[in-house]
Amino acid sequence: MSELGHIVFYVRNLARSLDFYRNAVGLHLVGTVFNGRAAVLTGGRSHHELLLIEQGDAPGPLAGRRLGLYHVGWKVGNSLAELRAVKARLEALGIEIEGMSDHLVSQSLYLSDPDGNEVELFVDDPAVDWRHDASWLESPVKALDL
Repeated sequence: MSELGHIVFYVRNLARSLDFYRNAVGLHLVGTVFNGRAAVLTGGRSHHELLLIEQGDAPGPLAGRRLGLYHVGWKVGNSLAELRAVKARLEALGIEIEGMSDHLVSQSLYLSDPDGNEVELFVDDPAVDWRHDASWLESPVKALDL
């Protein structure tokens, strides 16, 4: 099983981007994170299908390089056992796992594709009722030990 889970974009103006994705695309705001500098949106299929992170005008040598795609998240199963199997497969292939995180609502592995694009492989935690409880938005990201 592998399905597109979410996309994360760095944006220049959060309010303008929120307006676009809510009105033009039809997504719904789940809530904000990172002290209001990011917005979590969904079409209703999952806890978030889009995360927008405001970067502003990013002066200096990073100007323009921190806008656009941050990473793509692929759901690769429904349990930690399946995520462990994905981790073992990546290790057997010699693919470096650059990070592992517990987001409460999901658990994730992070890696880069051959061109340096960040890819998140994740499973949702079935114990978290994201449809009726948005408290996961306030939960700090923790290290994941698989």
